[in-house]
Amino acid sequence: MRYQLANGLTVIFERQRSAPVAAMQVWVKAGSADESPEEAGLAHLHEHMLFKGTGRRAMGEVAREVEALGGEINAWTSFDQTVYHLVLASAHFAQGLDILADAVRCSAFDAGELSREIEVVIEEIKRSSDQPSRRVSRSLFETAFLAHPYRLPVLGTEESVRSFTREKVLAFFGKHYTPDNMVVVLVGDVEEEAAKKEIERLFGGDWGRRRASIPERAAEPAQTGPRFALACEAVQESHLAVAFPAPKVSDDAIAALDVLAVVLGQGEGSRLNLGLKIEKALATEAYAYAYTPRDPGITVIGANASAENTREALRALFTEIRRLALHPLDEAELAVTKAIVEADAIYGKETVQGVARKLGFYETVAGSLEFEAAYYEKVSKLTVPQVHAAAARWLDLSKVTVAALFPTGAGLTEAELRALVDEAIASTPPPRSAKVTLPAQAKAASAASSPKVAAKRTTRSGIEHATLSSGARVLVRREPGVPLFGVRAVFPGGLRYEREETNGQTQLASRLLTRATKRRDAAGVAKAIDEMAGTLMGSAGRNSIGLRGEFLTRTFEPALRLLAECMLEPAFEAGEVDKERAALLQDIRSRDDSPSGAVFDQFTRTLYRVHPYRLDPIGEEKSVQALGPAQLHALHASTMHRSQLVMAIVGDVDPERTFALCDELFGRPDGASPAVPQVPVEPAMDAPRRSFRELQKAQAHLVYGFLGTTVAAPERHALDVLSSVLSGQGGRLFVELRDKRSLAYSVSSFSVEGTDPGYFGVYMGTSPEKVKGALRGIREQLDLVCQGPLPQADLDRAKRYLIGTHAIGLQKNSARAALIAYDEAYGVGADTYLRYQEQIEAVTADGVLQVARKLLVPARGALAILGPKAADVGMED
Repeated sequence: MRYQLANGLTVIFERQRSAPVAAMQVWVKAGSADESPEEAGLAHLHEHMLFKGTGRRAMGEVAREVEALGGEINAWTSFDQTVYHLVLASAHFAQGLDILADAVRCSAFDAGELSREIEVVIEEIKRSSDQPSRRVSRSLFETAFLAHPYRLPVLGTEESVRSFTREKVLAFFGKHYTPDNMVVVLVGDVEEEAAKKEIERLFGGDWGRRRASIPERAAEPAQTGPRFALACEAVQESHLAVAFPAPKVSDDAIAALDVLAVVLGQGEGSRLNLGLKIEKALATEAYAYAYTPRDPGITVIGANASAENTREALRALFTEIRRLALHPLDEAELAVTKAIVEADAIYGKETVQGVARKLGFYETVAGSLEFEAAYYEKVSKLTVPQVHAAAARWLDLSKVTVAALFPTGAGLTEAELRALVDEAIASTPPPRSAKVTLPAQAKAASAASSPKVAAKRTTRSGIEHATLSSGARVLVRREPGVPLFGVRAVFPGGLRYEREETNGQTQLASRLLTRATKRRDAAGVAKAIDEMAGTLMGSAGRNSIGLRGEFLTRTFEPALRLLAECMLEPAFEAGEVDKERAALLQDIRSRDDSPSGAVFDQFTRTLYRVHPYRLDPIGEEKSVQALGPAQLHALHASTMHRSQLVMAIVGDVDPERTFALCDELFGRPDGASPAVPQVPVEPAMDAPRRSFRELQKAQAHLVYGFLGTTVAAPERHALDVLSSVLSGQGGRLFVELRDKRSLAYSVSSFSVEGTDPGYFGVYMGTSPEKVKGALRGIREQLDLVCQGPLPQADLDRAKRYLIGTHAIGLQKNSARAALIAYDEAYGVGADTYLRYQEQIEAVTADGVLQVARKLLVPARGALAILGPKAADVGMED
């Protein structure tokens, strides 16, 4: 339902009864592309300031109130819009709307808060500059657009952001934050009349003038030749991105462009994934997407490659683009691709926030809610000649833009890149053979009416259990709301079973599970997944190895048969092992390109001395180099034994049919269970530990933490509450260190439990000169929670936040399947997630204090700092 209030504000409402959750969003039709040159970054700054206090709510109260209702609030800024979004239990939708309306209508824009938040945005800009992918993306847009404001960074620059005054902020707010320039979206389990009444009360009335006329954005001139933006820096792999001019979202060509993007770089069977990763092992990542906003955009195609593979990766990428422009798709490939695009509409219906985001986009950027139906109609009617014509027109290499970030000393010159482009234009690559078949309809499972496992089945809390003759445990929960299902297969193992000399074997094996089987090569597996418009991939954790997938219900039987094939019959063929091992080694070498992740690896090495949790989940160069087919087959035989399997299937499935098929696929006994490896016990720390590693980045990253607890420990829920008190936008760390002291953009606490004791700690990314103050502030907050019981208000807020976000996270079938499988595999019970609320509600202030005093002992703390030399501070600081 769409309607307008008398003041011009647009409202979109959709009732969704699948979960007791509601999502509400306010879309402001103003983004960074609506800024004048002196306003660069001002739209994004508003995203921050609207949560900093209103006339009725002091600084920090907006987030605290939302979290006290068990909700989540956040925002994002793009070129065309700024969006404020909130999701919480539908019973509290009126309070949520009140908070959101207060924030977007009545923000205080306090001058002191503004100066502090400017420092936070500067930290965000620094964080962005430390990420190679963000730098390449920014460079690509700066080069692809010469006149249009899409060329400018959404965050602005440090110089522009520091120039903002309260007067500038208020002027921008008054110009763009008017009722006729906003759209309110509400999706969830809410009565229509109640929704209309609250929206009218909170957003109606004469509270803002009509939006003044806004200057036209500068038109982008037609591109007449190739453009290049190249740089060499201290990165460990090449980040490559190419772009072609694309039309705006309302153009009729968008459906064909999206199909081309899927053909090129989305899905396991996409041409770039097959050509650059699976067949030639030239890239560790390959992708494509059509970025089609309100004004003409760009089609982006990219890859990451090692220094030695950079030239050939670019050549192969250009070849695939050229091939697509020269040769029409195969009819079957087009059919499969259209099915993938159309399936996105179904997957997008699993969460209320996903539906709300789509509706907001359709209304504010695409121009109307009717866009979706018209778009999918166009996709369904696309013909091979139409898609080919779109490729020839919109993927013209003579108008390519190339942005690349190369490792120091391994870059290509502009002349070399031009030569590669010219070579591709002059070439006539042969058509790529699609060799795909349309997904077959699932056949009825044999003996579905009386499966062999019937006598061994039990039901608890709506979850049906069966233990097969092999010892495998299968758990099914029927959720018929959306025609999808999620599946998670888990075997105990993972990092916990590794040693220094075998470190990385779980990661390598999990990646290869879906690369090839004894019946299909890697391309065959990839295409089979795409034929079903699903996802299937291996998973490697600290305590397990397995597979996870999500599929449309209509492909249930072929999807489960494919999962069984990958799980039970991986080929681990030497050539595929060589290629995937090379990709994994490149990931290991590139760890420092993501310093926020690298510091956690450093932290676990500092905290643990003997337990395998100290090891990096992706391995080390020396150990991974030694891995081959023999080691992987041995790992598979010793770990992925049918008797150890726990499989959870959640969604629109028939339990009878599911158990019958699982009995056929996994029920045959597989011999005696393998011996369980002995895992060393980590001794208690007897003194603080510290590590510093120098890395020249704009920010420093630190993790300060302690040995934690296990998944089965009764104190884990008290630890969850403690983390919630400290973390989140309303948490003490965020309020004290980010809001009040502007020390960081990113600060959070975390509790990671394992089969054996995990860890509890705090992460922060900050400027090097702020590390000492940041560490002091973290310790102050940890000391405070150890001094006495939490105030009741803090305890209640933390508990409601945990309970609410847990419910929000359960909307997806795949999320429920994961919780069921892991909790059953780890021995805490498949229905534990259904009892989470009562477990959290039982936590007391004394319980939190006890666990805090037990674990947060400075003498047993570990500190890891990664960053420039200036960030090197000692434990005594």
